[in-house]
Amino acid sequence: MTKITLIQPDDWHLHLRDGSALATTVPAATRGFGRGIVMPNLNPPVTTVERAKAYRDRIIANRPKGSNWEPLMVVYLTDNTRPEEIRAAAESGIVFGCKYYPAGATTNSDSGVTDISNISEVLATMQEVGMVLQLHGEVTDKNIDIFDREAAFIERHLIGLVEQFPKLKIIFEHITTKEAAEFVASASENVAATITPQHLLYNRNHMLAGGIRPHMYCLPILKRDIHQHALVKAAVSGNKKFFLGTDSAPHTKDSKESCCGCAGCFSHPAAVELYAEVFEEANAMDKLEAFASTNGPEFYNLPYNKTTISLERKSWEIPQSIPFDGSEIVPLAAGNLLNWRLES
Repeated sequence: MTKITLIQPDDWHLHLRDGSALATTVPAATRGFGRGIVMPNLNPPVTTVERAKAYRDRIIANRPKGSNWEPLMVVYLTDNTRPEEIRAAAESGIVFGCKYYPAGATTNSDSGVTDISNISEVLATMQEVGMVLQLHGEVTDKNIDIFDREAAFIERHLIGLVEQFPKLKIIFEHITTKEAAEFVASASENVAATITPQHLLYNRNHMLAGGIRPHMYCLPILKRDIHQHALVKAAVSGNKKFFLGTDSAPHTKDSKESCCGCAGCFSHPAAVELYAEVFEEANAMDKLEAFASTNGPEFYNLPYNKTTISLERKSWEIPQSIPFDGSEIVPLAAGNLLNWRLES
């Protein structure tokens, strides 16, 4: 096989940041994709439809000339979110989900939900109006090991949440464990999951063995190889519950290589190709289109993109760094040779 043509994919989980950063992140996000679910964890966060509209305008102002890429907006849930805001979001035509961040779980999540019971009325309204709940599924209990926080979230919160709101559409975002893949596969049809390229390509040995590689550090953190293998199995299975979500999250080289080591992998410069590498390695290129292009729209009740993209078998190297907001950023898999390249 020297070329493959796909219905144009969408990215169902991405981060663009704001301000001058959009000049880099928005064009990168449009590369190969038709639409993107834009996460709302800005500072301050996008907690209302009004803020979502303003953010969308700033994003569209940075689209490349002639691009039809569409940002799909998300409202950030807090302890103070009211049902009226959910109804306004459902009627807005621009908001396609509401994001649950456990307070303190990841970048700019301090304003998140402190206890999921605090938003029961909001979740009931979301179930009523058909709004998608996008979950960052980790506990923030400091007594729980960082590698176990996703599995603990399932046991402590997700099982009960699905039982309490059986018709609520839930996306378990950027799943990282065997337990999460198995839970989603066995749950009702209104529970789905996104999977990132880094969690398909790497495990914690890649990040830690022989030295720390900060540009692989993300949250939820990379897990053991048994979890990586389970995610690949889920992604290439053809199961409609699993679809593409890069969680591409830009941080400057300096902030990644600092004592903090900010969490996030910037995958957009080669996102489609990185997924293709995974599917080819698994001998499942025939399943790539469903995972990348059709499963997500079906879950969100949106049409497929009418355009197509093509990948050609052509060796190329991911850049070591990219100029970014007056500094530079190191993309995921920087310096690696890939076998597939998006046709321009």
